[in-house]
Amino acid sequence: MNLDIANIETDRLVLRAPVADDVGGFVNFFTSDRAKYTGGSADANQGWSELSERIGHWILRGFGSYVITRKDTGTAIGHVGGVQPPSWPECEIGWSLWQAEDEGSGYASEAARAVIRHVFIDLGWDTAVSYIAPDNAASITMTKRLGATQDQQAKTPAGLRCLVYRHPHPENLK
Repeated sequence: MNLDIANIETDRLVLRAPVADDVGGFVNFFTSDRAKYTGGSADANQGWSELSERIGHWILRGFGSYVITRKDTGTAIGHVGGVQPPSWPECEIGWSLWQAEDEGSGYASEAARAVIRHVFIDLGWDTAVSYIAPDNAASITMTKRLGATQDQQAKTPAGLRCLVYRHPHPENLK
């Protein structure tokens, strides 16, 4: 089964619906230490469940996580998107790059900017946040570069120790 989700393209990336072939990337990421800020490293079954959850989110909510692929190689390198599990008070923009070698390339921020524009402009969201672990310095730095500011008044998901960064509408960015 393929989800009927329109791709989002940037200069270097294609953001597309997750497919069964992505299970390896999800499992490798979610079983590694790289997943410590997204629920911690897990076993292969949990990695498979993470992909299944993202596919199900599209069906249940009508929006969700895209798989980030590089245009030059077609390689899937991470995921990015808007999500709101039932216990989360607001819609979140989240991202992860699956391999350390892709960090510092600007891929995550390029993908996140495209998704932020999509959810505000195409989906009509009024607001979006990112829930970030207090010690995740790399995501905090990137989120600030995206124009988000910490919202200390915002509610956090039940049981999640995090900072809340609120993204501005893309039309309000300089």
